[in-house]
Amino acid sequence: MAEKTLMKGNEALAEGAVRAGCRFFAGYPITPQNEIPEYMSWRLPEMGGTFIQAESEVAAINMLFGASACGARVMTSSSGPGISLKQEGISYCAGARLPIFYANVVRGGPGLGNIAPSQGDYYQATRGGGHGDYRVFVMAPGSVSEMANFPRKCYEVAFKYRIPSMILADGLLGQMMEPLEFDFEPVDTSTIPEPDWVLGVNEGRKRRVVRSYDLAPGKMEEFNLELDSIHSEVKANEVICETIETDDAELVLTGYGTSARVCKSAMALARKEGIKVGVIRPITIWPFPEKIFSEIADKVKNFLVVEMSLGQYIDDVKLSILGKAKIDLHKRPAGGIPVAEEILGVIKQILGKS
Repeated sequence: MAEKTLMKGNEALAEGAVRAGCRFFAGYPITPQNEIPEYMSWRLPEMGGTFIQAESEVAAINMLFGASACGARVMTSSSGPGISLKQEGISYCAGARLPIFYANVVRGGPGLGNIAPSQGDYYQATRGGGHGDYRVFVMAPGSVSEMANFPRKCYEVAFKYRIPSMILADGLLGQMMEPLEFDFEPVDTSTIPEPDWVLGVNEGRKRRVVRSYDLAPGKMEEFNLELDSIHSEVKANEVICETIETDDAELVLTGYGTSARVCKSAMALARKEGIKVGVIRPITIWPFPEKIFSEIADKVKNFLVVEMSLGQYIDDVKLSILGKAKIDLHKRPAGGIPVAEEILGVIKQILGKS
């Protein structure tokens, strides 16, 4: 058996990105993700990479635009307000078809909010920031091990489809420590073929342009339709989801990230009392596992959504189920962390077993 390493979630995420080939990081401090740039500040130079603490979040994301245009595997990270500041640059990268990777370790909001764990940035992550009809590949880890291992998949998808990719975690996952194993060998970046779209000064290379706009009539519509086709490919090929004990369930719990951990614990408590409860956990929250939810809703008529926000994730559950089952919501926003016992109480109330 491989030896496990005890790591904090943020540091595991950073090490996972380095192992997946990240060689450029630009960021700016904000709690609760500060361990990521701190870790990168010494780890990347060890690997011959570049770390920059930028003068602002806006500067950091635009540095990613330039480094990614030259073919580097790049990364930035932040929390709620910082991601909002980076949002224009993320949209520029989407418009330029640049495969960037970033992480949002979510804190409570709105505004500057607090430094407690939250899931209030779900809309921002899964709706392409709300600007310009683009999408981001989004993975939602539920453990420190997944924080460490998901960056590889994010880079693979980002470069395969030339779209931004991200990890959406909450402050609890960023700060907790757990033993982990990396399930992939470190990437040798010298063996990665150079994409045919990168900029540079190599001899004999044709002139190339990387930009995020086209003012010619009709050209941006054509580009958006091309993006739509790419997004359809991602939806067809890259959905990842976990289902547990749903075959005989009379109620299915669903959540992502930390909320999913709580759902699993509540399911175990319910099963001990003879209450048949299952769990469905989307690991990619975009693309969302719509088909899996729809198929389960053909058999199970009660769903309980657990989220650490006022009701954002529930919208994708509703859109997937399309009225085939009853959906209830248990919400704990801006620092409220649900526990298994309270979820069990809600389950009993819904099923009339209290």
